Amino acid sequence: MPYASSPIFTQKTAFRRAIMKWYAEQARDLSWRGTLDPYSVWVSEIVLQQTRVDQGTPYIERFIKKFPTVQSLAKAQEDSVLKLWEGLGYYSRARNLHKAAKHVAFERNGEFPSSAVEWETLPGVGRYTAGAISSIAYGEAAPVVDGNVKRVLARLLDCHDNIDTPATTNAIWDWMTLLVKGKHPGNFNQSMMELGSNICTPKKLKCDLCPVQRFCLAFVNNTQNELPVRTPKKKIPHHQIVVAAIKKNGRYLLGKRPPEGMLGGLWEFPGGKVEAKESNEDALHREINEELGLTIEIIENIGKVDHAYSHFKITLHIYICKQLSGTPSPKAHSELKWVSPKHFEQYAFPKANHKFLSKLS
Repeated sequence: MPYASSPIFTQKTAFRRAIMKWYAEQARDLSWRGTLDPYSVWVSEIVLQQTRVDQGTPYIERFIKKFPTVQSLAKAQEDSVLKLWEGLGYYSRARNLHKAAKHVAFERNGEFPSSAVEWETLPGVGRYTAGAISSIAYGEAAPVVDGNVKRVLARLLDCHDNIDTPATTNAIWDWMTLLVKGKHPGNFNQSMMELGSNICTPKKLKCDLCPVQRFCLAFVNNTQNELPVRTPKKKIPHHQIVVAAIKKNGRYLLGKRPPEGMLGGLWEFPGGKVEAKESNEDALHREINEELGLTIEIIENIGKVDHAYSHFKITLHIYICKQLSGTPSPKAHSELKWVSPKHFEQYAFPKANHKFLSKLS
């Protein structure tokens, strides 16, 4: 195996001891850590997919308080699950968590999977999440590989292969499979992730505080700032979006996005993307006719808001509108509702919509 002569493998026991000792002494004291309850571990791991710990922790605490058992989550309405998830993004995680909870509660009689292989059969649980849950909750020697682990191992091994390629990713899984074998695999996995999050960061590395500095070949060769090697990011596209706040009798027309796909199950104000050489006003008339079968009168532009997703950015242009003709039909949504602003808080909106809700009365 390439890199087999690296210190982390030739001195594996000492390496594991050093990093786990550091983790035991320095790991952040988070309310959801330390539990072996598979439900709590599962919820925390799902929340922390694509989410920073500082951002995700309040959501974990609120989620487990609201739904303390898999049965309570399984019995919940999807809208209440999405409302609790509101603002966290990547809403397919919440939908899959809810779907998987129903499977565990109703089809498995409340019995959780007991191995990483079994966990992977649940919706929304991939190899990383399965390994994290089974290693932490059950002590299974199942590896985890995320961005933090990739970066840490690339530096420890002074690996100059592109970590974004399938071949290198597979190799990293193999390396972690070897390293996780030993006592307390859950703590080892968490120590590797914690090291990448707090010490072996993408920039401004804290090598002087690293508990495994003596095992790090990149530190020895002074290449740590060159690693990891990654595929250059593509330029993020920026879309102009028009939004219609159609008002009637003190209420606004909301549409519920289809359950599958981006922002599935959330409520929004209708509208869409401005096409090339199209004015905002023309785009709004076209979108509302296509989505709702309505003709509208544009009353007022009440401003714009910017928002960034992981792979693109948007600028929303918001218009107060009046319905002229037609009957609203959910051609692009699963459901439509006229809602008073005082009831907006009952609905789960995309984060971008929250940036202009206060302007509607």
